[in-house]
Amino acid sequence: MNKSAYIWLLIPMLFLFITACDESYTPKPHGYFRIDLPEHDYIAFDTTFPYAFEYPVYAELSPDPFAPEEPYWMNIEFPDFKGRIHLSYKVVDGNLAKYLEDSRQFVMKHIPKASGINDSLILDRNKALYGLIYHIDGMGAASPCQFFITDSVKHFVRAALYFDVVPNNDSLAPVINHLKKDIEHMLGTFTWK
Repeated sequence: MNKSAYIWLLIPMLFLFITACDESYTPKPHGYFRIDLPEHDYIAFDTTFPYAFEYPVYAELSPDPFAPEEPYWMNIEFPDFKGRIHLSYKVVDGNLAKYLEDSRQFVMKHIPKASGINDSLILDRNKALYGLIYHIDGMGAASPCQFFITDSVKHFVRAALYFDVVPNNDSLAPVINHLKKDIEHMLGTFTWK
């Protein structure tokens, strides 16, 4: 190829390069994956445990692997959301004040990362169900929801919702709100044996 052929080839390429760079690039904001939330549907957990309740069909129950000596402790796993409700059970025997203070301390550990902690009373005299549910707001809070319930005589249950991801409750908000409804249903169907 001679020199003039290169020039004729270079001119259209240079023209194309110059005109293609007219528009400035605007970066797109970071987005999050879309989360498909399942319909709320429940099945009963009614075994030899000293309590019973209904839990979501998309959850899996498993014994707590870190407390094998506690037969009534369990995890309610949500594999699709990488989350779990850790549920612990204790027999009340003159130690209710200690259990209540321990529950309060677990919630207060979230104060440095929380933007707000709202509590609601759980009170059902017909089922002897008394307690508090804590909704912990804040982007870095490790557990966005915790509760305890007791009959104040024999039974005490404490539970906390955790996720196996770095806390970013802004992006987890749809899942957290979905699971809060499941927790409310669980508490509404909770009974002592």
